[in-house]
Amino acid sequence: MTADASRPPERTTKDEQLDAVRTDPLQGNLTTDQGVRVEDTDNSLRAGERGPTLLEDFHLREKITRFDHERIPERVVHARGAGAHGYFEVYESLERYTCADFLTDPSARTPVFVRFSTVQGGRGSSDTPRDVRGFAVKMYTRAGNFDLVGNNMPVFFIQDGIKFPDLVHALKPEIGNEIPTAASAHDTFWDFVSLQPETMHHIIWLMSDRAIPRSYRTMQGFGVHTFRLVDAGGRSTFVKFHWTPKLGTHSLVWDEAQKIGGKDPDFNRRDLWDAIEAGEFPEWELGIQFLGEKELYGEVDVLDATKLVPQDEVPVTPVGRLVLDRNPDNFFAETEQVAFGVGNVVPGIDFSDDPMMQARVFSYLDTQLTRLGGPNFAQIPINQPVAPVTNHQQDGFGQHAIRTGTANYHPNTIGGGCPVVPGAVPGAFVHFPEPVEGPKVRRRSPTFSDHFSQATLFWNSMSDWEKKHIVAAYRFELGKVTDLEIRQRVVELINHVDHELAAQVAAGVGVEAPGEQGSNHGRRSDFLSQTAFPGDGIATRKIAVLVADGVDGDSATSLVEALKAQGAIPEVLAPADGSVRTASGGELAVDRAITTMASVLYDAVAVPAGKDSADALSADGYTVHFVAEAYKHAKPIAAAGEGAALLAKAGLPDDAPGVLVHDGGGAVGEEFSGGFTAAIGAHRHFDRNVDGIAA
Repeated sequence: MTADASRPPERTTKDEQLDAVRTDPLQGNLTTDQGVRVEDTDNSLRAGERGPTLLEDFHLREKITRFDHERIPERVVHARGAGAHGYFEVYESLERYTCADFLTDPSARTPVFVRFSTVQGGRGSSDTPRDVRGFAVKMYTRAGNFDLVGNNMPVFFIQDGIKFPDLVHALKPEIGNEIPTAASAHDTFWDFVSLQPETMHHIIWLMSDRAIPRSYRTMQGFGVHTFRLVDAGGRSTFVKFHWTPKLGTHSLVWDEAQKIGGKDPDFNRRDLWDAIEAGEFPEWELGIQFLGEKELYGEVDVLDATKLVPQDEVPVTPVGRLVLDRNPDNFFAETEQVAFGVGNVVPGIDFSDDPMMQARVFSYLDTQLTRLGGPNFAQIPINQPVAPVTNHQQDGFGQHAIRTGTANYHPNTIGGGCPVVPGAVPGAFVHFPEPVEGPKVRRRSPTFSDHFSQATLFWNSMSDWEKKHIVAAYRFELGKVTDLEIRQRVVELINHVDHELAAQVAAGVGVEAPGEQGSNHGRRSDFLSQTAFPGDGIATRKIAVLVADGVDGDSATSLVEALKAQGAIPEVLAPADGSVRTASGGELAVDRAITTMASVLYDAVAVPAGKDSADALSADGYTVHFVAEAYKHAKPIAAAGEGAALLAKAGLPDDAPGVLVHDGGGAVGEEFSGGFTAAIGAHRHFDRNVDGIAA
């Protein structure tokens, strides 16, 4: 498999709609916004060469005024993001469950726009903090826009939307000093957590490696809430939505994530953009858990957003695929102005009574009014449905449509009674007629009261290395909390999840280990560990190939070609950019100077043969650290011939898991390249002992 940069994106009805508003200003003469040609745009109009600027300089005023008003309010949460266009296809008709057009027509290719995001940080923060990631999908269906506004974790912090302002206030930078940026490791957040036991399930997901994904392309997505699918006969089925990446589910390690934040704060954005530009279109499979009409699965209430229904009990049925194949033409016009709304549903999809979901239905519409300047944000091209829009809404800031006719009300005869309100006919949205009864109360159902058993299920389901990372994450986060009472309260809550976990965390944060309370229920799931989603192949994995003058050209070239043949992206790094001299007197092109890059930006490292090359690399401290750091982060490492000397200089064993050494020089054989490919496909090798590695 090789990347094909010429592979064109699929043309969709949304692309055709956007063609009408795409403009290229890099043509013709420079003009003002009024279409007047400009004589000079480098000098203000003055009274003499050294005189004051004149108020009548309309070009200066317009240019400065437009600049002063370029920024709009950023999102309160999910401000930092990246997006892409693509399409969704359903495998087979789901008419047994829903009348939603895009889920019942396998021949339809539904246009989509997807936005990935972090939660806590602002627009200028980095891509790799420990945080939840947003996974929001806008589907431009023939029956209107459906927005599946989810996250990369299947559960949420809280059960009721009335607590959302409290959660976000606690999570955001503290109000006195606006610190920390894009981080949950501070007093106010953990104070909130320590007083809200319902957060414990989501928190353990946040402490796992799920919170530091390697790429948006290797990240699962979840609808979080329970939705209803409604068929043509009005029958309802509760469902949960899952997105599973074709490339597998993979993450960074925490030390690596922090360093990437400094080396390349746009790491995930760049990764998504570059893959699409290279023709390596990211793909996810949409799966659905069909829950029937039951609101309780054992002890799990499907209306509780802090709970999941284990896949061991209700399997995920693959129903379609999502492909992202075109980058935005303009970040602001598309990625920044796109407006998602949980309330954007289409016939065949309806809400459940999940109280977190119910609040989000209101909140997302409300926030766009401030962020995008008024009620006409749906007319912004990226938000416009491809379905016709015919209603009596009018006026307001940003009204683009020129509405003709005289009847702007319903009912009317002047306009022929149009637009027609057809009633409950096929194609019209009809709310599911759920029977509702009960007194008005501010009280939660007793079925929402279990806050710990699913956190325990998650902990029990982790591999040994995942558990080690979770303990380290709790210790890091709580270690930043200055109030020891908050630390102690959190550890007491963790004790309800698992006593050994609580004891390990307590030992690292300087508080007393609690006494054992209850016992771990022992249940586990096969679908919660990332090891359950390895993905296929090594396509788009980035490999650093380290060389210097005197490199064995055949060794380097054969290794690069073998990696390219598998769809990987090898980059040749050397002490200086340009090229290096090979041992045979030829030249080998260099992609980048090693000092402009870092091991944390790559998935694996290879060192070709060549004595002079290996000696030069081993004498360079930056390169030695590069290799040692990659090893410490459990990345695959390969060395051919004399290249193994660099591993020895870094103090690395040549027989550790994921480390491959080829004895001879010259072209590497299929056995060696195949072994390296398999090591890369495993992503990381956490069964190494890396504690003694200085990196």
